[in-house]
Amino acid sequence: MTVRNLDVLFRPKSIAVVGASARERSIGAMVWSRLSQSGFGGPVWPVNPKHERLGEHPVFFDVRDLPEAPSVAVLCTPPSTWPPIVERLGERGTKAVVIVGAAGGRPHAGASATWRAHDRDDWTARTLAAARPFLLRVVGPASVGVMTPSLGACLGAPACSIKPGGVAWVSGSNALTNGVLGWAQARGLGFSRVVALGDEADVDAGDILDFLASDPTTRAVLLAIESVRAARKFMSAARAAARNKPVLVLRTCQDDPFDALYGAAFRRAGLVRVGSLDDLLDEIETLGVGRVAAADFATVITSDPGVGALAADAFDAAGASLAHWPVPARDALAAALPHAQAGNPLLLGDAAAPADFGVALEALAAHRETGTAFVVHAPTHSAPVADVARTLIASRQHAYRGLLACFFGCVDAATRDELHANGIPVHTTPHRLARGFARLVDYRLGRELLMQTPEGLPAVVPEDIEAAQNEACAALQSGIAELEGERAARLLARYSIVVKPGPPPPRSHEAVEVEVRLLNHRVFGPTFEFRAEGALGLPDALHEFALPPLNPVLARDLVLRSPRARELPAETLLAALTSLSQLVCDVEQIVALKMTMRVTRESVAVHEPHLTLGAHRKPLAIVPYPRHLEETLDWRGLHLTVRPIRPEDEAAHRAFVAANTAEDLRLRFFGAVRSFDHSQLARMTQIDYDREMALIACRPDSTGATETLGVVRAIADPDNETAEFAVAARSDMKGHGLGSLLLSRIIDYSRNRGTRWLVGEALRENTPMIELARRAGFQVTSTEDPGVVGFRMRLCEAKTDVTRDAAP
Repeated sequence: MTVRNLDVLFRPKSIAVVGASARERSIGAMVWSRLSQSGFGGPVWPVNPKHERLGEHPVFFDVRDLPEAPSVAVLCTPPSTWPPIVERLGERGTKAVVIVGAAGGRPHAGASATWRAHDRDDWTARTLAAARPFLLRVVGPASVGVMTPSLGACLGAPACSIKPGGVAWVSGSNALTNGVLGWAQARGLGFSRVVALGDEADVDAGDILDFLASDPTTRAVLLAIESVRAARKFMSAARAAARNKPVLVLRTCQDDPFDALYGAAFRRAGLVRVGSLDDLLDEIETLGVGRVAAADFATVITSDPGVGALAADAFDAAGASLAHWPVPARDALAAALPHAQAGNPLLLGDAAAPADFGVALEALAAHRETGTAFVVHAPTHSAPVADVARTLIASRQHAYRGLLACFFGCVDAATRDELHANGIPVHTTPHRLARGFARLVDYRLGRELLMQTPEGLPAVVPEDIEAAQNEACAALQSGIAELEGERAARLLARYSIVVKPGPPPPRSHEAVEVEVRLLNHRVFGPTFEFRAEGALGLPDALHEFALPPLNPVLARDLVLRSPRARELPAETLLAALTSLSQLVCDVEQIVALKMTMRVTRESVAVHEPHLTLGAHRKPLAIVPYPRHLEETLDWRGLHLTVRPIRPEDEAAHRAFVAANTAEDLRLRFFGAVRSFDHSQLARMTQIDYDREMALIACRPDSTGATETLGVVRAIADPDNETAEFAVAARSDMKGHGLGSLLLSRIIDYSRNRGTRWLVGEALRENTPMIELARRAGFQVTSTEDPGVVGFRMRLCEAKTDVTRDAAP
C-alpha cells in the first residue's frame, strides 16, 4: 500500500505532456488543449520530436531536453515508448506519470485476442519495471486523467472543462467519468479531484482513498468501481476515509454472484453503497455544495399542501423520517406565523411570501428536534423562486444542520449558482431530495457503527489457542485435510462451541437453524456466509456475508439486518458467531468450513461440522487483534500485561486520562485537555492494526477490571516509510521506567514491521520526554516551531521497491 508521491499528482509544480500534438482528434492534441486552457499556474512543457512549436510554446524534442524535471508527465505516446520515457523521467526526478493511451496499441493483422492481451500486459510490466527504481508512480494505462480543477492541473483529456467543487470523483471507467463530468458541468457543479484509474497497474482505488482521507479540499468521495484489487489495503484506506468524511460507492458489476459480499465489505468499512448512478450523481449536489450534517429526522417547509404530500411520500419511500415536533416548536411557529399550518410538512399557505420561509427557519432554529431543514417549493405569484432563494441565502445561518432546497426544476442558472455559492444544494424533485437525505443518515449510522465500543472478545486462554493451532498443524502433517466428527468437535470445543452428534433434530418454532460457511474468496480472503430460513420455510430470514474478525457489535448489526430478525435469538447467536470468528482468525490453517448452528434462546449447538485445512490461505482483509504481541511480566513488584489496545479498553482509557494531571496532559497533547468524548476515545482504542499500533501496560484493579498504567503508539504512513510515536505513563507512575519499557517495545515492533523511520515530537519544556528519547537512541532535532523538538531514529535501510498489497 502506498500514497508515495501521490501529492505531486494533485499538487504539481510543473507538467510535461509527452506526445503533445496539433493533429486534430489525436490524444496528444486533446491533452495539450485541455491543459493549455485550464489556467495552470506553473510551467507546462510539450514534448514531441515532430513539432517545433505548439502555439506560443516551444516543443522539446525529448524529456531529457526539458529545463528541469517536471513534477508530473502525461504520456500520450504508443506503448512501446513508455518504458524508455519513464526511465528518462525517473532519472531526472519526475515523481509521477499519467498514461492516457491504452497498452497494446494497434495489433498486427491477424493478431489474436490472447496475443493482444499479452502484448498489453508486457508493455505495462516493462513500464512499471522502469518506474520502480525511482519510486515513480504510474496512473493507468488507459486513464482519461487526473484533474485538480482548483489548480488548473488537468493531467489528461476529459470530455469537458471542470469547475472546482467539494467532492472527489474516483472511477475506473473513462466513459463513466466523462459522462459524470458532463452532467455536472450542465448543472454548474464541480469537483475537488477527479481520478480516472484506468487499468490500475500501479495506483489503485485504495491508494487514492488513502490520499483523499486527509485531503482538506475534499468534503466527500464518490467512488464508482467494478472490483477491489487489494482487499486489505482497500479496507484500511476506506475505513480511514469513512471516519473523516462521507464515502459513497457504486459498484458497476452487480450481476456478480458475490455482489452481496462487496456490499458487506463496503458496510464494514463505513462506506455508503448506492444502487444507481442517479443516486451517486445527486450526491455531487448534496455533498459537493452543502455542508449538511444529517439528523435522524427532517422538517419539510412548503407553501402548498399537494407539494407537502409529495414530499412526505418521498421521504417515506426513501426510508427517511420526518420529525415529530415538540410542543414548544409548534408554539413558536404559531406565534411567528399564525396563518401557517404548523406540522411536518410545515404548510405556509398559498399566499406565503418569500419572507415567510426565513421566518420559519428562524423560528425552528432553537428546536433541534425538528432536524434537518428542507424547503420544497413550486413557484407562485406571491413567492417567485428567485425571491425565495434570496431569502434562504439570507436565513441559512438558522439551519444548524444545513439547508437543502427543491424548486421542481424551475430555478434559473444564475439563481442556482448563487445558492451553490452559499452552500445550499438544489434538487429537482422531492424524491431526489429525500434519497439524498437518507444516504446522509446512512453515512452517519455507518460511522457510528465504526465507533461503537463492543463487549470483550471470547475469553479464550492462550493455551487453548495454541492447542487449537497445534491440532490443525498436526492434522495437516499427517495428511488429514478434512476434519469431521470428533476431530472437528475437539477443535471447536477450544472456543466453547458445542457440537452435537448427528444431523439437527426436526425444526421447532423455538429454534432457528443457521447454515454457516467459510469461503476463501479470491479478493477478500476468508469470508463467512450465513443463511437461515424464515417462517414457513421462507428463505429470507438471514442471508449475509461477513468479513472476520467479528465482535459482538458487528455480529449484532449482521443479525439485525435480517428482515426476520425477531426469529433469531440474538444474544446466544452473537456469542457463537464471535467465537467462530475468533477461531478462524487464530487458526490460519482453516481454509473452509461448513456447519449448521441450531440456535435457541438458551443455547447454540453445532451439527455436522466440516472443516477443511490447508497450508496456505489468502490473508484476512482486516487484520485481527494481534494476540501474539501480548506479554506478561513481573516488573518492579507489579504483575503487568503489555498488549495491544482493544476496543473494550475504552472505559479503562477514559480512567487513564482522568488519572493524569492537567500539566501532564498538556505536555502530552500540546495544549490544555480536560477529557475526551466517546468518539475521541473510540479513535484511540479502535485502531487498524495493519497501520497503527498502541501497546498498553495494564493490570487488574481491586475489582478485577483492567487498569491502564501507560500507553505507547506508533502510526505508520501507508508506505510504512515513517511512523510517528507517542508515549505516556499515568502521572503516579512517572519516573519509574514505565515509559522506557513501553518505548522499547514500540521500537522493536516498528523495526520488525519494516518501518524505516520512527519519529516524534515534544514540547521543548518536556525535559523528561526529551531525555527518555535520547536514552532510547533517538536523534533530538529542532523543528519549525521553536517551542517543539523532534525525535528521529532510523530502524531499517531504505527500500528499493514500492511495497504493494496486490490481489493475486
